[in-house]
Amino acid sequence: MKKFLRILLGFALLQVAFFIWRVARMRRVHRDFRQIVADAHQMMTQPLFMLRHTPITPLLLLLTIFFLVLITWGSTVSRRVIRRLLKKTSLDQGQQYAIEVVTGYVVFFLGIVVALQSAGINLSSFEVLGGAVGIGVGFGLQNIVSNFMAGLILLAERPIKLGDRVEVDGLLGDVTRIAARSTWVRTNENIIIIVPNSEFIAKRVTNWTASEKETRFALPIGVGYSSDLALVRRLLLKVAAENKDVLKTRNSEVVLIEFGDSSINFELWVWTETQVRTPKILKSDLYFAMHREFVEHGIEIPFPQRDLHLRSADGLLKVVQTPAEDAAPQS
Repeated sequence: MKKFLRILLGFALLQVAFFIWRVARMRRVHRDFRQIVADAHQMMTQPLFMLRHTPITPLLLLLTIFFLVLITWGSTVSRRVIRRLLKKTSLDQGQQYAIEVVTGYVVFFLGIVVALQSAGINLSSFEVLGGAVGIGVGFGLQNIVSNFMAGLILLAERPIKLGDRVEVDGLLGDVTRIAARSTWVRTNENIIIIVPNSEFIAKRVTNWTASEKETRFALPIGVGYSSDLALVRRLLLKVAAENKDVLKTRNSEVVLIEFGDSSINFELWVWTETQVRTPKILKSDLYFAMHREFVEHGIEIPFPQRDLHLRSADGLLKVVQTPAEDAAPQS
């Protein structure tokens, strides 16, 4: 029993000694930790340079990076929230996209201003930096700023919208995205062409679906001079009426354009809503049907030809064939 008590007392003394050692070490570590914190604080608050009257420190730079990440995240979240809310409204896709993008820009720039003020930075300190940025814009950043401002104009005035069928500088396709610097256009070959926003402002743009999706196409066709023109007109209207992609709510028209050199030239005017993005397919189907109807009814589709008339000469022309005088000598 006494042996057991001695062992228990020894164990208790060891525990007390260990506790005293830990307390002493914790005090020393605490002093070291406070010293480390003080040194780190001094290092992080040491000015790297001065911007007017505002010291730029490593801590300020870290806070700037943190706020930029936070503001970017907030801008993205706000756009997602706005997108979900706008889906429940009667606004079209283009209007929803414009409101969503503008909301993201507003949240981002307001967040920048609030973050700078929260960090204790006087905005008047950026006058010199603003002047430098202005000089940079005047030289190297002019195109970037021009495209950004053009993007804002596109979102505000909405000459083109998301999903529109546009043609600019020979490029034809559907608008899939209007970003800050450029607009994405998807062609019929499913290729994305990135067009700078300034081209939609400075150049002539054809918007095939600006007001409505219905579009008229003209198909030229020529027939022989011996053809029955009334029959030709009926056959062309029949071809248009039987095509499923030609609108029945709008009247198709057959227009006699001219009496050409070798044919009487017509145009078939048809309206479509389903083949606005693929007009070549519609024209191909209609031309196949025209050819079939013309063959069945004996309508001639002429090709260019010329008649040559020779006037009689006063005398006869004598053609004389002479042997070659420059024949090579035989060896």
